[in-house]
Amino acid sequence: GIEAVSNGIQIMREPKVHTAKRTMAYMGLSLAFTAAGILVCYLLFRAAPEEGKTMNAVLLERFAGGWRVGALPAGRAFVVVTLLAEAALLVVAAQTGFIDGPRVMSNMAHDSWLPHRFGQLSDRLTIQDGILLMGGASLATLLWTGGDILHLVTMYSINVFVTFSLSQAAMLRYWARTRSQGRRRGLAIHGVAFALCAAILAGTVYEKGEQGGWVTIVVTGVVVGACFMIRRHYRSVQGNLKRLDAILEVMPPHGGGPRPVIEPKQPTAVLLVGGYGGLGGHALLTVQRTFPGFFKNFVFVSVGVVDSAAMKGVEEVERVRRRTEEALARYVDLAGRLKLAAEGRLEVGTEAVAEAEKLCVAISREFPRAVFFAGKLVFQRERWYQRLLHNESAYALQRRLQFDGLNAMVMPVRVLEDA
Repeated sequence: GIEAVSNGIQIMREPKVHTAKRTMAYMGLSLAFTAAGILVCYLLFRAAPEEGKTMNAVLLERFAGGWRVGALPAGRAFVVVTLLAEAALLVVAAQTGFIDGPRVMSNMAHDSWLPHRFGQLSDRLTIQDGILLMGGASLATLLWTGGDILHLVTMYSINVFVTFSLSQAAMLRYWARTRSQGRRRGLAIHGVAFALCAAILAGTVYEKGEQGGWVTIVVTGVVVGACFMIRRHYRSVQGNLKRLDAILEVMPPHGGGPRPVIEPKQPTAVLLVGGYGGLGGHALLTVQRTFPGFFKNFVFVSVGVVDSAAMKGVEEVERVRRRTEEALARYVDLAGRLKLAAEGRLEVGTEAVAEAEKLCVAISREFPRAVFFAGKLVFQRERWYQRLLHNESAYALQRRLQFDGLNAMVMPVRVLEDA
């Protein structure tokens, strides 16, 4: 439950942070009450580990194992039913990872730690194939360990306390950099929590390293290394695309005089853009070069993506909206300097492709002769991982718009260096 709350803050009712805090408090209290009750029962019934049984099974047998209703062993039935209910509860709890895993992957994709295509929560890749990926990894783990509880619990414990330790370290860093009220209390709470989690992690690795712990460390290390490589690739590509910023330097300066007015019934080019930069300017010039004098209107469309930022509250959503509005205003100004009729449209959401589709469909009703343009990267020597890491959004949006009966084109953007 605590894991589900942590990973699902962005889908909670507003105010999200307040709702999450209250929910977490309820979860913590119920967990403390349940755990304390079980420990007291262990002491009262002198439950001790037995070969082939869990502690709860031992407790239940000592509590109700001798119950009988006439000649019927009612106690045995009570133990079996209770253990089955416990197993069913664990099955439900296991769904947390499959439900919230895609959301975590989406947040990581928006921050370029995973392929950007994982950022489309409504897309088949993250929801369906993402769950299949997690299920396949779980099945491989079961087969490798032979279902041995000792190995599985060891692998689980190490990764759990790795994430706990990292979370507490991040909170310590936050409070160390913050000068607001409650700083000392935050440092004390998270300092103690970090010390406990790090100590448990170190002890688990030391004691259980030969019982499957080393495999967990290797696999986790490989995954973390892959994430760093993916992020490095995206940063390298972004650095390469900065050469396009030179386009903005040769654009006409701010000029006076009236600017053309939008005429909805005239041919309209709808450009999907991100932040203001040379990439958007390149798209504008490419459309003009490819269709000289054909389009009379230019509409710049941008989607402000809110991922983990949504966890900071409504203010962060408004900040994303303002940033998107500023970028669109600069694109409209750029088109005005080129004596082109232009305006901007925006939407804020958690899924770029889904929000862009809704926005484009609405624009098509206002501009019946609209053609939609999105950009894709073309590498000089394309490798398999580049096909995995790029261009899914452009093609996904093109497929959706074409299915909606709209004209959509994907324009190439050259990446001169292999990154």
